[in-house]
Formats: sequence, C-alpha cells, structure tokens
Amino acid sequence: MPPVSPTPQHHGGESYRLTVPNTAHAPRLARDFVSTLLHVSGYEPLVDDARLCVTELVTNAHRHTRTRQIRVEAVVNRKQATVYVCDSNPWALPVPGGGSTGVVQEDGQGLRLVESLARAWGLTIYGGCVPTYKAVWFTLAR
Repeated sequence: MPPVSPTPQHHGGESYRLTVPNTAHAPRLARDFVSTLLHVSGYEPLVDDARLCVTELVTNAHRHTRTRQIRVEAVVNRKQATVYVCDSNPWALPVPGGGSTGVVQEDGQGLRLVESLARAWGLTIYGGCVPTYKAVWFTLAR
C-alpha cells in the first residue's frame, strides 16, 4: 500500500492547476500540462520522469475510479516540483505490485516506476471522517 501521509510541505513556490474530464485523453492532457510547466520553470532535466509519473497516476485515476474529473496540481520552487493527481474516489487506493481486499487491483508496475523515479510519493485522503477525495502525489528534485 502506498504511504498515506500528509501532503508534502512546500516552502514557497508557484502553484498551478489543471482539471480534465475523466476520459481516455486525460493522461495525455496531464502529461502535456506538466511537461510544459516544467520546461518554462527551468526544470528540463525532470521533464521525462515527470511525464512518466503523471501519466501513470492519471491513467490509474481514469481506469480505476468513477470520478467525473481528474485534477492535476503542481507546485514548483527553486529546489523541487511536486505533482498531485486528485480524484473524488477516496476508497479506490492504488497499490504497487498488486492489491488486497478493498484495494484497486492492478498490475502495479507503473506505481513501482513512480516509486523508483520520485524523491518521494504518497497518498493523502481529504475530508476527515467522511473522505471526499484523494491526491496521489510525487516529488521530483533537481
């Protein structure tokens, strides 16, 4: 199971957001958004890893949730970039390398890729006692 942890703390930086419909085009739109953002922010060395990671997370949200929209948020500062992929199904939890009861079954190899490329990654569930959405996130550093 991925680490369920608080959202990573950021010390300043710029925040960007894209909301896309949950369609087969969502991964490409998110990938283009993140790669363009990293190019203009001076993070060219991180673009390829970010494209792979965001594609995996958005594809998981598309395939394994019934959420109407997928939100991609990115926070960049001088040292790192963190990307959040949010959906409104906090009960469909991704699991690298397979799953167990109550957890989304998938091959999990893409999540292992995220784990290998990212400095950190995790899952944050929002909404307290009645969860309303989750964010699966990853951080890449210079």
